[in-house]
Amino acid sequence: MSTTLAGKIALVTGASRGIGRAIAERFAADGAVVGVHYGRNPQAADEVVAAIKAKGGDAFAVAAELTESGAAAKLFAQVDAELAKRGKKTFDILVNNAGVAPFVPFADTTEEQFDYVFNVNVKSLFFITQAAIPRLNDGGRIISTSSVVSRLPFPGVEVYSMSKPPVDNLTKALAKSLGERGITVNAVAPGVIETDMTGFVKSDEGTQQTLNMQALKQIGQAPEIADVVAFLAGPDARWITGQTIEVSGGTVITL
Repeated sequence: MSTTLAGKIALVTGASRGIGRAIAERFAADGAVVGVHYGRNPQAADEVVAAIKAKGGDAFAVAAELTESGAAAKLFAQVDAELAKRGKKTFDILVNNAGVAPFVPFADTTEEQFDYVFNVNVKSLFFITQAAIPRLNDGGRIISTSSVVSRLPFPGVEVYSMSKPPVDNLTKALAKSLGERGITVNAVAPGVIETDMTGFVKSDEGTQQTLNMQALKQIGQAPEIADVVAFLAGPDARWITGQTIEVSGGTVITL
């Protein structure tokens, strides 16, 4: 077990599965206490917490459905209670990982689907970050999950593609405003990662299409994103801020 995050407390949104789970488990392995946020599946979040504790780490689950009004306030009421149990009022690391990516063609996208994507991917991220900042210790970290679609919009996921550039822009703006407190603000931009949101890569056609776009000829896995997030959360990344780091296996780096 690493100790690079020993004594730190982290909150990871969307941490009950996929990339979020990998980040939560990596943080715990590095010594952090981890808040495991979930929206609709308490059993999955409890499983993550149990897995962390089974390896000697510490974690707790917090719930908030991010499409609902007041989600940030609901989330931080629970976070505050968990911090109080540990004699704390502040924490160190926020990872904005929660996101949705429905594969709906542009012509078929409804207003409800549009609002759903932007409520989760943009609005909730904004207000969770807003609520977190007064609770973050000086020298803390904010890390958000962007996507390679900010640079390379994908046909068939137009709304999702539109929802990620705001994450990059907020990252830069907050890096400037929080620099005086020593808080770094960065984002990671995954390419295609094998999770339950990317079922198409399990088909031969989807696998080949993905590999054809990448310099590295393998399908990305969640721990590979977690490794970079852990680096950004740790002391070795203290001089990096305002950046979006693409973690995509070299997706379309040349024509």
